[in-house]
Amino acid sequence: MNLLSIDNEMLFALLSGKLSSAINRKLYRSFRKINIDITPEQWTVLYYLWSKDGVTQQELCNATFKDKPSMTRLIDNLEKQTLVTRSADKNDRRINIINLTEKGRNLEEMTQPIVATTMKAALNGLNEEEIETARILLNKVFNNVKISLGD
Repeated sequence: MNLLSIDNEMLFALLSGKLSSAINRKLYRSFRKINIDITPEQWTVLYYLWSKDGVTQQELCNATFKDKPSMTRLIDNLEKQTLVTRSADKNDRRINIINLTEKGRNLEEMTQPIVATTMKAALNGLNEEEIETARILLNKVFNNVKISLGD
């Protein structure tokens, strides 16, 4: 690789991180405006649980691409907010099962419009083909990084 291609690759990495931070900041502020006290990271855990409640902590790690200590911290905070419960698996007490509480389930209806509005604003000016191309490219980059990590 020449120096120019390395600069372009570094630019891509910085831009993707900047994009993620900007979307998270917008979501965080939008949640706070309507007195929803969760972070975008916590929302991603809740989002997964809304589609599949009662999963292991490890499954949440895999689904959100978070490491175990980060997921433990996220679940601890969600438990303190009474949005989820954590219980030992009946067959293997070393495994934690995470379930939504009623309060956690109720957040879905409140947060989905905020996330949809945020994403609509982020994708403003892009047509469906451009969005699909971006999705494919970002997925390829993510999978390349994931493979290089050995996960």
